[in-house]
Amino acid sequence: MRSFSQPIRLLLVNQLTINIGFYMLMPYLATYLTGDLGLAVWLAGLILGVRNLSQQGMFLIGGSLADRLGCKPLIMAGLVLRTAGFALLGLVQAVPALIVASVLTGLAGALFNPAARAYLAREAGERKVEAFAVFNVFYQAGVLIGPLVGLLLQAAAFRTTCLVAAALFAALAVAQIRALPARRDSRTGAPGGMLGDWRQVLANRPFLLFSVAMTGSYVLNFQVYLGLPIEVRRVTGSELGVALLFALSGSMAAFGQLRLTGWVKRRWSPEQAMVRGLWVMGAAFLPLTAPLPPAAGLAAVLLTTALLTLGTMIVYPFEMATIARFSGDRLAGTYYGFYNTLSGLGIAAGNLLTGTAFDTGRSLGWPTLPWWTLAALGGACATALLMMSRTGRLQATYTEVSG
Repeated sequence: MRSFSQPIRLLLVNQLTINIGFYMLMPYLATYLTGDLGLAVWLAGLILGVRNLSQQGMFLIGGSLADRLGCKPLIMAGLVLRTAGFALLGLVQAVPALIVASVLTGLAGALFNPAARAYLAREAGERKVEAFAVFNVFYQAGVLIGPLVGLLLQAAAFRTTCLVAAALFAALAVAQIRALPARRDSRTGAPGGMLGDWRQVLANRPFLLFSVAMTGSYVLNFQVYLGLPIEVRRVTGSELGVALLFALSGSMAAFGQLRLTGWVKRRWSPEQAMVRGLWVMGAAFLPLTAPLPPAAGLAAVLLTTALLTLGTMIVYPFEMATIARFSGDRLAGTYYGFYNTLSGLGIAAGNLLTGTAFDTGRSLGWPTLPWWTLAALGGACATALLMMSRTGRLQATYTEVSG
């Protein structure tokens, strides 16, 4: 961390604090809505779904605004909106107001996520891979710490959790105003406007192919939240295994990311790292395809979680650096925004695919069908990226954007 510039160090603390504030609240929101407020499950699902839709649907606009107006204003706007959204969640009980609060928290993420990554990529220069590796350490540390803080605050009241989270974001916003330099790298006044920027992205065929190929990795990684918890509850009948999943995944990334990235960078090219990481992510689901006694079920799920996390750790820093290279650092916000939007759509489609595989597997008496499906998806994504690498599309893009 000390080897990077002061703005990057501030962004790392920024992401740590953001995730602590977010994850101290969001894992318990559904229980609060259906329990304390007594809302119907479908209403709780609507409120949570609106948050996700407002974030995923606005990523592209948030990224483009970061390019046009500068990254700092968008980071600030996101922090202010999330402060307001979390405070509102703790102060209101009417459904319309809760929906407004949910929209604000989602829109906040759409504004500051692409802007923070674009700022980091530009500030890191040639050290993008190392910067994003450290970034992931701070990101995952926040994922680990946040739910524990939220659990402690639950002893008081959910409203207290919301207000503490809002206070964290407010303090972070003040710190950003005072300490984060405003870089003169916006495209204000550049010809074509935002629509022109989007046309440039859509005309970059190698980037589009890369984005589609990598979308599968997000479907696989999301199984830590969907398929694997379902399997843990099936084999153990308790929530303890779910907690172990998150603890294992978060601690591996928080404590092992930097060494792993350094090891990979010394031995593999960026293309090799991403392809091999995707192979590991797909192969991670194979332990669940073997017939195992119930006593070994939890061990198989934990092994899958460990392999899935390992593959993600291999891929992530090189993936983020590759997106910046595609953009030439000139449209980094727009590229990150488009990539996040496409990934969000992919996760939604992947969740439908996974759910269908679970239901079909049960009806056919083939309970391992979802795991074979996910393993095949990982293999297909790795093969697609390998073909891009062998045809020179990734390497050609690096040359084009660096010139």
